[in-house]
Amino acid sequence: MTDYKIDTILAHAGINNDEKTGSLISPIHLSTTYQHPEFGHSTGFDYTRTKNPTRASLEATLAAIEKADHALATSSGMAALVLLFNGFPVGSQVVAARDLYGGSFRWFNEQESLGRFQFTYANSEVELIAAITDQTDYVYLETPTNPLMVEFDIAKVSAIAHAKGAKVIVDNTFYSPIYQNPLELGADVVLHSATKYLSGHNDVLAGALMTNDQDLYDKLFYDQNTTGPTLSPLDSYLLMRGLKTLSLRMERATQNAQKIVAFLKKSPAVKQVYYTGKGGMISLKVVDESKIPHILNTLKIFTFAESLGGVESLITYPATQTHADIPVETRHSYGLTDDLLRLSIGIEDADDLIADLEVALEG
Repeated sequence: MTDYKIDTILAHAGINNDEKTGSLISPIHLSTTYQHPEFGHSTGFDYTRTKNPTRASLEATLAAIEKADHALATSSGMAALVLLFNGFPVGSQVVAARDLYGGSFRWFNEQESLGRFQFTYANSEVELIAAITDQTDYVYLETPTNPLMVEFDIAKVSAIAHAKGAKVIVDNTFYSPIYQNPLELGADVVLHSATKYLSGHNDVLAGALMTNDQDLYDKLFYDQNTTGPTLSPLDSYLLMRGLKTLSLRMERATQNAQKIVAFLKKSPAVKQVYYTGKGGMISLKVVDESKIPHILNTLKIFTFAESLGGVESLITYPATQTHADIPVETRHSYGLTDDLLRLSIGIEDADDLIADLEVALEG
């Protein structure tokens, strides 16, 4: 499948894998254990925590769409991050973008306080590159970042990091493989909160790791089997089903987002808009911060909720939701102020979304 274009790979996720019955879609294998044909022989499946046919089918698709040799599906995006970092040596030095998901910061901060890792944070690509030294072990990027939508040149950062002996990890949740393949640009590991765009329907909690590094994959596989943050067969199936429409959903979200950004830039209630030009994620700063409760309570089509990447449009207030664990002084230092709202644009009619925002922002 890796020789086909991504739309074909996505549409064919999990199909034609059941030779016994000829089932078109991947069966949901709920069994936790598997019969050995005879002593000393295995079907390749022994216990579902180790390997499951439905999850294996999903992982083949995840690897293909990120142009990776290997993929692991995990029980959440944070499970993927923790699984990866727990395999790094104690004392590892990490350079990371300052603007990042609050849950990632919370765990990074806890690990640093325990003396496991040392983190150096950078507010821009220039600062990040300057912070990479011969002592750096890993560089961690969200690109674009959450929620300020800062983009990093993965190829440039990877080349510099590799010259210093560091590996590069990229969280590709916001762009998905539709708009970006970090491994092809030089990254060593790709991470996803598959709960978001990959699944796309706000009904699956999942994560993913992709890499071309055989040794790293072997360790991740061993550690996942040992500690257990695997994805259930049912969630594996639902994620495969969601993947089939990823390209269509991202295309529609981008079209809608571009129209909404054009409206927001003209709105007298908005003083700044953060958008990269593609994808469904937008952040904005309002003129009057005191009106944020009114805005959130007035919206009818946008749902005030955490998360992102689903077919339904969501609005999030990072200061009290996704980034509440980041100290106020830290947030404010890099621009994540209390006047910022984050939008995840869905597949509804753009005119309805704009009308909803107009009433809430300007009414």
